[in-house]
Amino acid sequence: MPLFALGLNHHTAPVAIRERVAFPPESLIEALQGLLAEGVAQEAALLSTCNRTELYCSTDNPEAAADWLARRRDVALRDIAPFLYTLPEQEAVQHVFRVASGLDSMVLGEPQILGQLKEAARLADSAGTLGANLHKLFQNSFAVAKEVRSSTAIGANTVSMAAAAVHLAARIFERMSDTRILFVGAGEMIELCAAHFAGSQPRSMSIANRTLSRAETLASRFGAEVLPLEALADALPRHDVIISCTGSPLPLIGRGMAERALKIRRRRPLVMVDLAVPRDIEPEVATLSDIFLYTVDDLAQIVSKGMESRQSAVAEAETIIRSRVDGFQHWLGSRDAVPTIRQLREHADNLRQAELQRAQRQLARGEDPQAVLEAFSHALSNKLLHAPTHFLNHAEGERIAPAVSSVREVFQLDQSGAHPPRQDS
Repeated sequence: MPLFALGLNHHTAPVAIRERVAFPPESLIEALQGLLAEGVAQEAALLSTCNRTELYCSTDNPEAAADWLARRRDVALRDIAPFLYTLPEQEAVQHVFRVASGLDSMVLGEPQILGQLKEAARLADSAGTLGANLHKLFQNSFAVAKEVRSSTAIGANTVSMAAAAVHLAARIFERMSDTRILFVGAGEMIELCAAHFAGSQPRSMSIANRTLSRAETLASRFGAEVLPLEALADALPRHDVIISCTGSPLPLIGRGMAERALKIRRRRPLVMVDLAVPRDIEPEVATLSDIFLYTVDDLAQIVSKGMESRQSAVAEAETIIRSRVDGFQHWLGSRDAVPTIRQLREHADNLRQAELQRAQRQLARGEDPQAVLEAFSHALSNKLLHAPTHFLNHAEGERIAPAVSSVREVFQLDQSGAHPPRQDS
């Protein structure tokens, strides 16, 4: 059966549609098994993230697969059909390679998608729905992603605000593992920043927020301390990096609060990153010595340069992917010939067994072994050559030339190796 990729992603569907089609992680194995049990596909794997839900399958009926996807998520097919794409074999292979390499991600070159794709392959394997074709497709996609990352700059440089904040802090402090981080706010941007800073393994992280329940939920993910927003002035001196992003209409950190923090810190450097609009930190704070204040515009410049660098690597990555798609297509083509090869070998072996049994009976009767071997070899060669000889003899008109060409190519009659071997003297 041919391979297909079908689904929707952040390029084709808004979040309101994507969330309706997303699969809970605990439901994936049962869903895949149901897909095969219904006879919709012979092989299948599901990739479901916040940005995409994609079904990779071997099927003769991609329309039925799209209908299954809608039924499984309890949505009307007509509601999601405008956002769905169905990619046939070669396009499907290229798409999976691009996804694995981060070329189809919301943040170009991000590495998380590769881990998600590996998890999709693992779950399909656990469900018993990962056949030979999909297994090979996933293994090749992982190899392509590795080659793209090692051969191009697709994963280099900073391309998110959160990563840029870590980058700026690392400029000031020799070891991020010695720093104490304070996050002011507990929204989505702070959550992203916390995830990035946690990766640098700081000495401690704290979250100050007006609503403590929200801060506690976020803090539980990263082992952070929770502080009331009213404790912000006392908390500043104890921290080396301040990341602020709240919805406050007025600044939360003024020049006076920052000066007091510096005195208590005995002029040890303090990095402040203000991601809020309107700003959480008064601009005048930047005039204080030993305070390094960065705004959202400063981070945007870093992100812009990083994106330019990654964009220049896309062409190189696409070239690698195209060549690997061709290689995979060649492998798939050879897979199509496997049943015929198996049948051809079985046919030849049946002929061999029949002639061998005849020769054994002749030897058992006491006939001359040399004569038996001659008869065996002639009979076997005649039977093996009967089909191609019959094919050539019955070719007529315009079919004669291609028939002759095919037989000569199959039996390598135009190669020096086709000559009979010399007899040893």
